Amino acid sequence: MSAIKRVLIVGVGGLGVPAACALAQAGIADLGLIDPDLVDLSNLPRQVIFGESDVGAFKAVAAARELAAIDPCTRVEAMTLRLDDANAAAIIARFDFVIDATDSPTAKFLINDVCVDLGIAFVYGGVLGLAGQAMTVIPGATACLRCLFEEPPAEADVASCREAGIIGPIAGAIGSAQAAEALSFLSGRMPALAGLMLTLDGSQSGRVRLAPIAARIGCRCGAAESNVAAASFASPARS
Repeated sequence: MSAIKRVLIVGVGGLGVPAACALAQAGIADLGLIDPDLVDLSNLPRQVIFGESDVGAFKAVAAARELAAIDPCTRVEAMTLRLDDANAAAIIARFDFVIDATDSPTAKFLINDVCVDLGIAFVYGGVLGLAGQAMTVIPGATACLRCLFEEPPAEADVASCREAGIIGPIAGAIGSAQAAEALSFLSGRMPALAGLMLTLDGSQSGRVRLAPIAARIGCRCGAAESNVAAASFASPARS
């Protein structure tokens, strides 16, 4: 990768931590971390980048410090704020790829909509209990989240991570998969999960499934009407 590539990770928790570590280890030179939350003692078992001395510190700041130790050449921008309607476009526009490591349906659809509007690829990820999912969206070429659901579910209708729990290895696997998708895209290769939903079932069945997601006619992403084929994907040059 000759040019500096910038990756934004939204959420520095169960998904964001393994994704950030994998990207730093792979030599990504410029990372952005955005998360308004503080490190809590309950985070330590599955968010292994944090230690007891980080409890009470901003997650983004503590993670940036540890990532610099993994690779001193990696520049990490820590943002201790919440991505919202007012700031999302300005923040996302500065990056080449976005990793959705949030646990909020509202945040996930905000990332989807802003990335689609700006033409910036991103990888969706979600973990709840023993199940995890991931899918990469290349605007104009593959289906987006609104091809699956026109509107996000109400926050009250979705079990929270606190209620349903997160299994560390499941989050680690999905976060690592998201990092791999980012690396593929930035290398100019077709991401393995472009237009495909990966579902990891960590229950007794232990299944891994890949399901193609069809672009929906009339969706704001325009993939169904576009002449751009995901199979002919080439990473766009960005300054």
